[in-house]
Amino acid sequence: MVTTRSKRSPEPAADQSEARFWQAVTARDSAYDGTFYYSVATTGVYCRPSCPARRANRENVRFHATCEEAEEAGFRPCKRCKPREASLHEIHAAKVAAACRLIEEADETPSLDELARASGLSPYHFHRVFKAAVGITPKAYAAAHRQKRVRDSLQGSSSVTEAIHKSGFNSSGRFYANSSDLLGMTPSSFRAGGANAEMRFAVGQCSLGAILVAASAKGVTAILMGDDPAGLVRSLEDMFPNATLVGADKAFEDVVAKVVGFVEKPGSRLDLPLDVRGTAFQHRVWQALRQIPSGETVSYAELAQRIGKPKAVRAVASACAANTIAVAIPCHRVVRTGGSLSGYRWGVERKRTLIAREAKQKTK
Repeated sequence: MVTTRSKRSPEPAADQSEARFWQAVTARDSAYDGTFYYSVATTGVYCRPSCPARRANRENVRFHATCEEAEEAGFRPCKRCKPREASLHEIHAAKVAAACRLIEEADETPSLDELARASGLSPYHFHRVFKAAVGITPKAYAAAHRQKRVRDSLQGSSSVTEAIHKSGFNSSGRFYANSSDLLGMTPSSFRAGGANAEMRFAVGQCSLGAILVAASAKGVTAILMGDDPAGLVRSLEDMFPNATLVGADKAFEDVVAKVVGFVEKPGSRLDLPLDVRGTAFQHRVWQALRQIPSGETVSYAELAQRIGKPKAVRAVASACAANTIAVAIPCHRVVRTGGSLSGYRWGVERKRTLIAREAKQKTK
């Protein structure tokens, strides 16, 4: 069984797990299907969390890790949700996984109709199922994968021409037409670690210390915080070792002022174009982070559930740690289960202060 509990010696961690499982049962949350099963003492059956059957009383419910465990405890499978068979959620997840592999292995990005046909669903239904499972549309997933493929090819190829063919472009014209969107700079500049690419930046001060804002021609690429302004500049140089770093003009200093204003007063609006660079999975996590309202926090486990990957808690935490755009992508709003603060790229005390400010601003 998933949890065992003694009346004399309660286990807080087990209680938390049971509370989370019961919440999933009451919500009929299909994201938990396959993660655990629950049995009902009064009926003698066990179900998957999303079972549409009438909700049982909490005192009659026990939780199990597997179907075998539930059956060993004397329960039989429910005839409505059929826990031993693949759930609709699992069937859809398998179809989406196959579609992702199709996108990743194809020389040319498959159309929505082609992907839907391969999955056995209508284009409309497939699009909805894919976005619900992955968090982004098939087109956005393909774009993120192509971006990663282009970057990997440029870094491992002896020439841009070789990289063009490795990354699946049949013509150099089409590649160069898309290179700015894919890389934020020319292909040759990217291969040279950002050589000849201009990166505007400025360092300011706020109540949390020094803050650096940098941007490419597409948008903000970094918002860094720390105690040492020179250290922040070195961090930017490490990110773009051969780029031309240009001290900001008056117009760009206004961008920095917007960021500082948001840090000091988090209820204000931070409407800046971003040049976000990462894997498809990181993009999913960062998109979910931006949907957390100011003044609220979620756990890493909750964030993993929101992107449809309840078992990917560590990967979600890694994606949060990889975020280089502080406050605009609010990874500070993610905490441990139970509410305690975990590590933060720019220091736990800054994270504590940001959360406290947002909570105070929300109550006004």
